[in-house]
Amino acid sequence: MRVPDMSEPTRRTLLVTSAASALTLGSVSFAHAADTPGGDRTETVGGTLPPGSPDFVYLPVEIPRGVREIHVSYAYERPAVPAGTQGNALDIGIFDQRGTGLGGKGFRGWSGGARKEFFLRADAATPGYVAGPLKAGTWFVVLAPYTVAPRGLTYTVTITLRFGAPLPTPRPVYPPERAEGRGRAWYRGDCHLHTVYSDGRRTPAEVAALARAAGLDFVATTEHNTHAGHGAWADLAGDDLLILLGEEITTRNGHVLALGTDPDTFVDWRYRARENRFGHFAREIRRAGGLVVPAHPHATCIGCAWKFGLGDADAVEVWNGPYTPDDEVSLAGWDAALARGRWTPAMGSSDAHRDPDRVGTPQTVVLADDLSREAILEGLRAGRSYVAESSSVSLDLTVTDGRGRSAGIGERLRVAADEPVTVRLAVTGAPEGGTVRFVTDQGVLHTAPAGGPVEWVTTAAYATYVRAEVRRPATLPPLPGALAALTNPVFLGGEGRLSPGTR
Repeated sequence: MRVPDMSEPTRRTLLVTSAASALTLGSVSFAHAADTPGGDRTETVGGTLPPGSPDFVYLPVEIPRGVREIHVSYAYERPAVPAGTQGNALDIGIFDQRGTGLGGKGFRGWSGGARKEFFLRADAATPGYVAGPLKAGTWFVVLAPYTVAPRGLTYTVTITLRFGAPLPTPRPVYPPERAEGRGRAWYRGDCHLHTVYSDGRRTPAEVAALARAAGLDFVATTEHNTHAGHGAWADLAGDDLLILLGEEITTRNGHVLALGTDPDTFVDWRYRARENRFGHFAREIRRAGGLVVPAHPHATCIGCAWKFGLGDADAVEVWNGPYTPDDEVSLAGWDAALARGRWTPAMGSSDAHRDPDRVGTPQTVVLADDLSREAILEGLRAGRSYVAESSSVSLDLTVTDGRGRSAGIGERLRVAADEPVTVRLAVTGAPEGGTVRFVTDQGVLHTAPAGGPVEWVTTAAYATYVRAEVRRPATLPPLPGALAALTNPVFLGGEGRLSPGTR
């Protein structure tokens, strides 16, 4: 039975004027709280963050011995603002007594703006937060003003400590790194998904069921700025579904997927492009066995567009959810980089959060030696993949020379510059009235109806690479219709500057 708090909460008003990237406030103390066994202790503090506030504001909380549960809630004002002006949005998370140093050793959870309260115990925690011992020392509630209205962001934070003996922390169990598969084959997956462990509304079980219904062979869990949900997927994997672990690192200058990392890997997000820190964290992702994949690089939401460049990327998400104009811009930027000699494989994912978001729209189809974490990531890294709007669409792109040698998606056909080669695309499930386009470093050089196999003859001198697009009928000619599918390129000629894997 909960013992009521015996004292009124205290309130301190704090006005922040610093423009640094982070600020630490005065600490919240529960002095002598541990001297009285049992019961709850509550403190409430408040403040106002002006426009131009630091990205991260840390509220130190002195946690005494004997705490069984930490509960935090917060609220903030949302005044009306003029049209075209950003209102208030405030994110929240927490770090433990190991501190707030970049790298996240003290990280214990993040919910962004998706929740107004959370708890931590040794045996359990709110989704997005990490269960474990509640050791005495200075903890830090982190407030992140995403946007601030012209008159400022006034907030309150309430911390409640509940005392008592802790329960044991369960050992997490993670999904297996291999499913049954079909040997070397094309496998369909969705590598950008959210659940209740960040700002999604579906449970992992609901997402797994939708993935199976969409005909997927693998999915990746990529919650915003937390790894706390990794242990929630073990019972949802099976011979028919491989589950990869990861995180969507949500910085103020763009989002990036840490895809297929080791279990319990956390990657920090508290930096901007101007701080020149991302290369360090990209290497951290690879050390954990994962791929670095910038997500929706030209998305229009605040802080979503990718500003770090592709120099550290293993692949890039050029198609995110239902096809929209920002995806068209992402595709054009990716293709321009190809023409300049930068080969970064393209991917597509649903970024599904809630109904009516469709898991597997779009999906990345990868040629892999088997249905395992290692093989899938290797296929994605090599660009042996294409993107399709659903499991009903399949592509087969090959380039063949006069001697019968051929190369497929993500491969290179080494031929003399003037030797004719035949490009062939077979499409299953093409949309009615759709169009096939062969795209090279010069642009679109061949188009045809998408109703059957399409062939085109070219040379390496004319096209250093060829990739294919399947488009829906145009709605605003001369602009092309929305994508139904696209492939990574097949490269022609010698190694040159465009060999697969060049970054």
